[in-house]
Amino acid sequence: MSSAFNDWVKTRQARVEETACKNLPKADLFPEPLHEAMRYSVLGGGKRVRPLLVYAVGEMLGAKSSDLDLTALAIECVHSYSLIHDDMPCMDNDMLRHGKPTTHARFGEAMAMLAGDALQPEAFCILSKTELPAERKVLLVEHLAQASSTRGMCGGQAIDLSMVGKKMTLEELRRMHAMKTGALLLCSVLMGAACGKERADEEAILASLKEYGTAIGLAFQIVDDILDVTADTALLGKTAGKDAKEDKPTYVSLLGLESAKEMAKEQYEKACHALEQLPDDLPGKERLREIAYFIVGRNY
Repeated sequence: MSSAFNDWVKTRQARVEETACKNLPKADLFPEPLHEAMRYSVLGGGKRVRPLLVYAVGEMLGAKSSDLDLTALAIECVHSYSLIHDDMPCMDNDMLRHGKPTTHARFGEAMAMLAGDALQPEAFCILSKTELPAERKVLLVEHLAQASSTRGMCGGQAIDLSMVGKKMTLEELRRMHAMKTGALLLCSVLMGAACGKERADEEAILASLKEYGTAIGLAFQIVDDILDVTADTALLGKTAGKDAKEDKPTYVSLLGLESAKEMAKEQYEKACHALEQLPDDLPGKERLREIAYFIVGRNY
């Protein structure tokens, strides 16, 4: 990736961190252990892919920086809550996340569950602080609620848990991950657009962004499946090899490693094709292409 893109990523990651430090409940605020667990889960970890998408789309469409900061943090809060719950013994039972002990390993299962529970409504509190018109705030709430509901992330996780040790068709696997992983990534794109001012309501632009978001959502999960096989725990920041050990259906188990890599490349090309449909005079399209490459080009 270019040095300009790397600088942009680092700057936006730092803005998420700064916004989280300011807006999440302080660790010394009663009840202290809960707020400490919430902050532990959000601060200081992860690539912030979802916030990066919010920033890239919003900046392309003329959004106000402070609105993007809060929106990016809101979606990261929901993502963090999902990771807390995913890592717990009743689900994936993992002790490592972002290279440090998972929230339940650090604070205990009960406090971790509450931290996840609290981060979800906290996300909507944060969205309420944006200076957007009321109808745009409602749209942000609708996007985030839908993506994290039974029609999105939670529904996908339920399917995932029910399919351990069972066979799935490729189409069934696509549907599951479109809900579990893809919904929140697509939501990031749509929320960035909802913050925008310039041409943010043009149907053709939104259609291209939806196509882009859908493609990178699938690509992200395929690459995750590949990395679970090819990368080590130090690189991943979480326990490697868990999918195969737990007999979970993945793109690698269904297609094989090389075909899974080819499929990830195809989704990257679909994302780039969607960007080509955006108006030529729309600034910032290259940033979205770089994020797509950033997602697909993770080491494997």
